[in-house]
Amino acid sequence: QVQVVESGGGLVQDGGSLRLSCAASGRDLSIVAMGWHRQAPGKQRESVAVIIGGGMTSYADSVEGRFAISRSNAKNTVYLQMNNLKPEGTTVYYCTTTNSSDNYWGQGALVAVSS
Repeated sequence: QVQVVESGGGLVQDGGSLRLSCAASGRDLSIVAMGWHRQAPGKQRESVAVIIGGGMTSYADSVEGRFAISRSNAKNTVYLQMNNLKPEGTTVYYCTTTNSSDNYWGQGALVAVSS
């Protein structure tokens, strides 16, 4: 069983920055990829950023140039640096961890951007 725990959410002003962290733990992790999804009020959950084992990254068009995903392989931790945040209501950011067996989700971290 793999556990995924996010941290770092909070309240920030329009245009501000925030950094999310996500730690994966469990037996035989063998992580293939880690990433972030988000769900804003009244919207479907969407992929924000992903980083695969070799370090290759991919971003949603809406965050390209503003967000940066990085990973510590030694700590099985992924980070999401979010800059120039925009007010979109209280958005829940979910971390995902993928290994050869399954895709695991965290409980989510709340990010609120005030205008």
